[in-house]
Amino acid sequence: MFGLERNRCSACSGIRSQLNREGIRVARCTVGRLMRELGLRGVRRGKAVRTTSPDAGVPRPPDLVERDFAAMRPNQLWVADLTYVRTFSGFCYVALVIDVYSRLIVGWSLGTTLRTEMPLEALEMALWRRGRTLEGLVHHSDRGSQYTSIRYTERLAEAGIAPSVGSAGDAYDNALAESTIGLYKTELINRGRPWRTPERVEIATLEYLDWWNNRRLHSEIGDVPPAEKEALYYADAEREEREFTEQERTAS
Repeated sequence: MFGLERNRCSACSGIRSQLNREGIRVARCTVGRLMRELGLRGVRRGKAVRTTSPDAGVPRPPDLVERDFAAMRPNQLWVADLTYVRTFSGFCYVALVIDVYSRLIVGWSLGTTLRTEMPLEALEMALWRRGRTLEGLVHHSDRGSQYTSIRYTERLAEAGIAPSVGSAGDAYDNALAESTIGLYKTELINRGRPWRTPERVEIATLEYLDWWNNRRLHSEIGDVPPAEKEALYYADAEREEREFTEQERTAS
């Protein structure tokens, strides 16, 4: 496990959920008592630092989300953001694209500059990974110049994705993406310092994202991993389609 939750109470809940999934029934108070006896506590998030800056001269898409980070299915709403990591050889930057429905990180990239190419690579990975129709998808980000650039917005248009940008001066305009970035920094980057090279960060990030998507339990989606959340959605959709087809066959 890369990191516990931000405090002992939520860490107790996370550990208890994982134990229950493994068939070990235990009360949360027991987990809390054992954590206290062993001197264990959850990791705490550091202060958020903004890495993107708006370009006042570029037209900004409307805010289609308005802080309502909710989705009823995969590929309905993606959020994107980026952050920095300090290494002995200089700063590197990590961009993420997250599916709001499942919290699955569908695209990511790492670079040594904040040019548009870096978050654009994360978007391209997300598009390649999904490999299915993206009709009705909204892509939401903050007002950073990388996300409002002509190249980025044109790529969204080519894919049939509606761009959305948070409102000016709104501290919560991209809260879900910033929360995901915060967990990434808390659970991996801050605990692994000092980082020697961007290459080390890249390898560790790849391992962390595999854990995040396939094994980490997320309380916001029912204490299951993101990949499992999506698998359950598609299994339910397939079952409903079979039942509907059977009803039509019976009616005819």
